[in-house]
Amino acid sequence: MKKAFRKGCVEILLGEIVGFRPSDKSIHRIKGDIMKFSKMQGCGNDYIYVNCFEEKVENPESLAVTMSERHFGVGADGLVLILPDDEADFRMRMFNADGSEGEMCGNASRCIGKFVYDKGLTQKQKISLNTKAGIKYLDLHVVNGKVDTVTVDMGEPILEGRRIPVLSDNNPVIGEKLTVLDKDFLFTCVSIGNPHAVTFVESTKDFEVERYGKAAQELPFFPNQANIEFAQVIDRSHIHMRVWERGSGETLACGTGACATVVAAVLNGLTERSVAITLLGGTLQIDWDEKTNHVFMTGPARFSYDGVWLAE
Repeated sequence: MKKAFRKGCVEILLGEIVGFRPSDKSIHRIKGDIMKFSKMQGCGNDYIYVNCFEEKVENPESLAVTMSERHFGVGADGLVLILPDDEADFRMRMFNADGSEGEMCGNASRCIGKFVYDKGLTQKQKISLNTKAGIKYLDLHVVNGKVDTVTVDMGEPILEGRRIPVLSDNNPVIGEKLTVLDKDFLFTCVSIGNPHAVTFVESTKDFEVERYGKAAQELPFFPNQANIEFAQVIDRSHIHMRVWERGSGETLACGTGACATVVAAVLNGLTERSVAITLLGGTLQIDWDEKTNHVFMTGPARFSYDGVWLAE
């Protein structure tokens, strides 16, 4: 027995299987323009995904703000468009909850891998994905015909200050002392296609991430702002991390942030190159390969539900 309910501008279709695709009958009942979407999450980092092989999105910046609103919209950390591409199997565009476009999102890239395989857009278990940070390569780990986890080759980390970018000529940028409100922090800065600043703290459990993360990202030292990671080293193969993301605030997980945290930890001599990162929403396995210098991220991808967005 499948049911549908409407709230605001969203009709969510509930079925016996998570990720139920709306039936034609359900769609024909809705007046006006509609857009199909899927809600997905990777370690709790939730985005709205639109298949732009079928749908047309004219103003994604505005749509991201409207749909991401958690009381009057769908509710998400942002909007992700899945598009055709001439150079790779697929292309992604990612918009934060404030409408700003991000260069790359690790958790979203994993979810795209699951989306395109589970929904039949590809039968390949190794795919390429074009992003504003370049082409990424995904290994899809399939269990019982569905993608369970995905490994993403995130490429080589950028350590040169001006390329991250930060206002430093150092390469790498390690132990940069910055005053944030009433505290001094030592930041190690890394780009994984987008800028990150990682600082190591005694405990992440009760740390004031919003207070210090929001203030830190707006420092002039970060000309394009930055994602701010607060990391607690548990041992040489395990880190707890919380993150303040540009355009979204604190999220339950950040894939590129997890990668940047491991790179920063290795540069500071705190961990090995293979580390489990525990975030508020789950755990990611990060491996910084010494031979290739590439960072690999492995983690889950999950459907929450499919639905349709009703144009106003």
